[in-house]
Amino acid sequence: MHIVICIKQVPDSAQIRVHPVTNTIMRQGVPTIINPYDLFALEEALRLRDAYGGEVTVLSMGPPMAENALRKALSYGADRAVLLTDRYFAGSDTLATSFALSQAIAKVGETFGTPDIVFTGKQTIDGDTAQVGPGIAKRLGLLQLTYVAKIASIDLAAREINVERRCEGGMQLLKSRLPCLVAMLEGTNEIRRGSLQDALCAARSQVVKWSAAEAGIEDLTRCGLRGSPTVV
Repeated sequence: MHIVICIKQVPDSAQIRVHPVTNTIMRQGVPTIINPYDLFALEEALRLRDAYGGEVTVLSMGPPMAENALRKALSYGADRAVLLTDRYFAGSDTLATSFALSQAIAKVGETFGTPDIVFTGKQTIDGDTAQVGPGIAKRLGLLQLTYVAKIASIDLAAREINVERRCEGGMQLLKSRLPCLVAMLEGTNEIRRGSLQDALCAARSQVVKWSAAEAGIEDLTRCGLRGSPTVV
């Protein structure tokens, strides 16, 4: 089984400062972390890998410094890390981001094997839109399972997955076909402590870096500011 998990490097919200004149976020000097919601998705992906076998590929779109977040994910036990980085992606809103990531996931499938599950966190702490995961699913034609609290079981032979999904007023038990996209809720598990061997492997591992061209993205008008209809 091949699992792809999308993560994002975000500013540490506990240390964000707001400019007193412009009222905009001051990102300079603010440490960055893996989006906390994505850690729950990462842990769930690793648990499935441990239970059913296979590989976990971690994917992120961002500046070169986002490699730090990917290496952190490798230290938890992920098998492979891919960084999608290019100046063409600067200023991307959720529409442009989901387009670039979906193209990269398709390239990951061609290069390392078609993913059975794509994981995302529920949302990011800097954007808070919860739109990128569903956007990726729509572009790739994947069934999407959002607000997932627990993955109950997977039947690889039947290509089926059973999950518990939190909804207003209760919990839904859903059965879906593979491949699919799963957006994990917060508090669903506890991220493991990576082993010393994982930490050493993460330090030595080579993060795969793709530009827009290397990821197979041909229509650059759909990336970055040019592909972003929303302005914040």
